[in-house]
Amino acid sequence: MAAHPQWSRKKIARELCAVWDWRDAAGRVKDFAARSFLLKLEGLGQIQLPALRPRSLTGFRRPVNEPVGWQEPPVLATSLSALRPLNVEVVQTGTASERAWNFYLAQYHYLGLRVVGENLGYLVRDAQGRDVACLLFGAAAWRCAPRDLHLGWDGAQRTAGLAQIANNTRFLVLPWVRASHLASHVLGAVARRIDADWRGKYAHGLRWLETFVERDRFRGTCYRAANWRCVGQTTGRSRQDREKRLRVPVKDIYLYPLNGDRG
Repeated sequence: MAAHPQWSRKKIARELCAVWDWRDAAGRVKDFAARSFLLKLEGLGQIQLPALRPRSLTGFRRPVNEPVGWQEPPVLATSLSALRPLNVEVVQTGTASERAWNFYLAQYHYLGLRVVGENLGYLVRDAQGRDVACLLFGAAAWRCAPRDLHLGWDGAQRTAGLAQIANNTRFLVLPWVRASHLASHVLGAVARRIDADWRGKYAHGLRWLETFVERDRFRGTCYRAANWRCVGQTTGRSRQDREKRLRVPVKDIYLYPLNGDRG
């Protein structure tokens, strides 16, 4: 950093990956992990990173344009059997499905669209080809005491095992779709295939799925119906709040074992 003061944090992270040949199982440089590592070193006082460069107020949120001629569909109130069989599609970069998926999450999910690190998106359609749901899975939470206790992990085991957990960070049944049991059915369909899909994209598999459900906003009914297990609650503190003054919504923590794994 002293030799290259003009380098950004991103550039430093990528150079670190190059020097250490730090790559995932698929051969991609782990620049996001490197940036997290650099931030930890800075927090310990070991290094001083360059100042953050200005960026848009949306941070990592992708710019999303409304599709040309978009009109929200009429309410689709029906039964799950009338929608089946569902088509669960992995979202591929640059496709019409990805553009629709981006728009739905940015427009209709209360958290918007934010994608970082390893991730996998799904767009779900009914038997007539109508879009009904979107999901996004990403990297596991770095620290989660109830989860780690449930899995029997110490610090070293957590470090080794995190890559085998995917976090369901977004789940959206499109707001005009009304069908009982659709959400839990979608969760089950995705759970049956996500390990293979993750292996295809990142060359390593998964053992667990996790998600965090805001208690004041949702009841988590669809996760419980799909056999996810609530293993505890968050503390209502943000990891960004070093002075422990900021309160954030308390969330129920759900886990789902893949391939019959019970920890």
